[in-house]
This record gives sequence, structure tokens and C-alpha cells, in this order.
Amino acid sequence: MEEQDLVDVLIATYNPQKEFFQKQIESILNQTHKNIHIYISDDCSKNESIKQFLKEYEKKDKRITLIFQEKNLGCTKNFGYLLEKSTANYICYSDQDDIWYENKIEKCLKKIKEEKVDLIYCNCKQINEDEKIIHNNYFKYKNVPLIKGKDKLARSRCIGIGCSQMFTKNLKEKIIPFKESVIAHDWIVSYMANEMNGMTYIEEPLFDYRLHTGNIFGGRSLEQNLSIWKNKNGISYDSYSKYRKEKVINKAYLYGARMCLDYTKNKEEQSYIEKLINYYESLNKSKYINLHFIKYFKFLSGRNLLKKMIKEFVIFHFPIIGYIKFKF
Repeated sequence: MEEQDLVDVLIATYNPQKEFFQKQIESILNQTHKNIHIYISDDCSKNESIKQFLKEYEKKDKRITLIFQEKNLGCTKNFGYLLEKSTANYICYSDQDDIWYENKIEKCLKKIKEEKVDLIYCNCKQINEDEKIIHNNYFKYKNVPLIKGKDKLARSRCIGIGCSQMFTKNLKEKIIPFKESVIAHDWIVSYMANEMNGMTYIEEPLFDYRLHTGNIFGGRSLEQNLSIWKNKNGISYDSYSKYRKEKVINKAYLYGARMCLDYTKNKEEQSYIEKLINYYESLNKSKYINLHFIKYFKFLSGRNLLKKMIKEFVIFHFPIIGYIKFKF
């Protein structure tokens, strides 16, 4: 196996459930592509037995390097730390509780080399804690943007969840060390891929993506996220307005655009992202209705996004109507 085909797999752990983590790490160790190195950075897990469990895996296979953080970094900064440790020409992010199919790395590596892009992302099946399939096609369920080459959407959306991505060392060198504005380790990867040689995808599911109560991001539906918010904050219009601003516009869109702006060196690109940011900020100022309809389609429309776009359009431009859905 050529050294240039070495793939680094980066796992940021925090209080992993032993059963879930064991299935995940075994699924990675048993990949058909054997030339891998797994970096595990534990972010101050509280249970000492978990730390011992991780140490046992490091002893089990020389392809594993284990690091224990001295202070909690949080998920994004922990992945940034791991990226700086990585030396391979190809890199994969990994969650601590999924199950990879045995040919995930092999198929992604073959495709990324054939198409000479800097990023590839693959489809998956979503499973629950008991490994029962919830959704057979994550791309379809979450309306994941489908991009081959380059697309404006990389500035306004995260393209592919981190655990589905493989990307190049050249891309990694463009994003490390993470700037303070980085809100998502996967979004910054897709944005920079769009600035370089572009990206592609595999529609075939290549892993099981686990959804459970401990997920940080998790792939939950809008309805599930709304239910969690309402249980904590109530169903008043003020509660909905706060959810719309903080959880939707800011966290999922505005902060990501600011991150992309922080990484761009192209004046034309900078101008585009500044206009995108101004659009998001105008949405935050509108309480009942926003009339900047055309800007939505300019910035956020794309392939495989119809259902997502309908929901977004209502939330962004007709918050008073969105509130009816929120309340009931």
C-alpha cells in the first residue's frame, strides 16, 4: 500500500457510551482499506472507566493514537486540534457512535482520487439507539445539497455532515489552525473545498448514522428540535422569535457566513458573503414579515432542497405563519 493512500480518521470523544463506541471503532478497524491511522482525542470524559476503555483500544492496534485533553475544548476545537495532528494525504472525520460499512473509506478514496476534488461526502442510513433504521436515505430525509464541482451554496450551507466527509491534506492546510469564527468543523471544510478543486458525493449509504439523546448535532428533524425548545422555553411568540433568531438564523446560517467571510481572500467572494450576511441580519430585524424574497432564492436555492426551502422560506419571511406551526 502506497504511503500516499494513508487515510487519517479523526475521532473527538466525550463520554462515549462503551457499546456504541466499540461498534464504531471496530467498524473502522475492519475497513477493506487497511492503510489508516486513527487519532482519538478525548475531551475530558468524566468517567475514568471510559478512559481506561480507550487506552485498551490504543494497546489493541498500533494504528490508533490516543490523546487526553487537559481541559475541555468542545467538539469543534477538538476536531481542529486533531486536524493539526494529522499528517496523511486524506482525512476523515468520525463520530463516536456510528457504524461504518466496511468499504466506506475504500469507496470514498477511489472517488475523490478519480474526480480530483478536495472533498467527497457520502450518504448514510439513520438508526436509533437499538440500531433500527429510522431513515434509509439521509440525503433525501435532510435535503442534503447535492454538489459536483463548485456551488454558491457552500457559502450559505454546510455541505455534508462531518462523519460523511473525506478531504485532502491540501485543504486541511488551508484551514488550520481554526480561527475563532469556526462554528462547525465540517462546514469550513466544504467551504474551502469550494474555494479549491471543488467537491463530489456518493449517493450510496456507506454508514449508519446513530441518533440518540446524547447527540450534539444529531440529525434531528425540525419538529424534534421545536419540541425540545418548547418544553424548555414555552410556546409564546417571544419564545418562537428567540428560537427563530438564535437557533435558526444565527446558529445555522449567519454565524456560518461570518466564518466563511473570515477565510476568504477574494474580493468578489468577500462582497458576495457580505451581502449574504446583510440578508441574514435583515431577517433578524423583521418580527412578523420580511419582503426580501428574491434574496432567499439568490443565496439558498439548490438541488435536492425543495422541502427544506419551503420550511426555511416560511420561517425566514413569514415568522407569524411559522409561529402557528410552532405553537401547534
